[in-house]
Amino acid sequence: MSVATLPVDRVAADLASLRERTPLVHCMTNIVVTGFTANVLLAVGASPAMVVAVEEAPEFAAIAGGLLINVGTVTAASAEAMRAAARSAQAAGTPWVLDPVAAGALAYRTGVAAELLEHAPAVVRGNASEILSLAGTGAGGKGVDSQHGSDTAIEAAQTLAAKHGCVVAVSGVIDYVTDGATVLAVPGGDPMMTRVTGVGCALGAVMAAFAAVSESPLQAAAVASTVLAAAGERAAAATRGPGGFAVALLDELYTLDKAALEQR
Repeated sequence: MSVATLPVDRVAADLASLRERTPLVHCMTNIVVTGFTANVLLAVGASPAMVVAVEEAPEFAAIAGGLLINVGTVTAASAEAMRAAARSAQAAGTPWVLDPVAAGALAYRTGVAAELLEHAPAVVRGNASEILSLAGTGAGGKGVDSQHGSDTAIEAAQTLAAKHGCVVAVSGVIDYVTDGATVLAVPGGDPMMTRVTGVGCALGAVMAAFAAVSESPLQAAAVASTVLAAAGERAAAATRGPGGFAVALLDELYTLDKAALEQR
């Protein structure tokens, strides 16, 4: 299996396009990370909207530039709204990202994620345990934490991507992004990114933002992972703990440029 990396020029070009176009990103995410996710999107250059009512979500999904559906704190009511939004996005051609938080750990959320997967997400983003579970080749992790390294889920990610015609992004020490044929690796980031609630969830939203401006979902997912990893590295180098890191991450996303990307 051949693994490639995305050229810096392409990452920088998509970041510039995102900031110029300011795509509207519809986020149906978990209650723990809503505010942080919105701030990450604003910092990187997108425009967040947290529309969750079943009466509004389908309408909004059809006009947004990208949609994130994150099942982290899913309920019966929110699942209904998520299904309606996914159907609407599929019909309207809105690229959307599925984050199957803790899939495989609990039956209900695993079932909801599997249902949503049938509505043509552009990208599925999860840790190795979540991706292995969705692919039917492994059990879930310990709650939201993965029990597997990202490299162990590459083959499952390729299978899942090919089956559903989507891109699958496996987060870990090295992120792997695949459309079933091509595999892109995104190394980097910092362990501090796991000490702040919502960094991984925000990555799904950033992928939805880039899906609105990138030439392909594969590129969008890889660019989003690269941008967040680069900002995370720079934020960790400038701070001493999780509190300062969370704020610094927003600042680094806001100021990230081609020169900073090239320094990696």
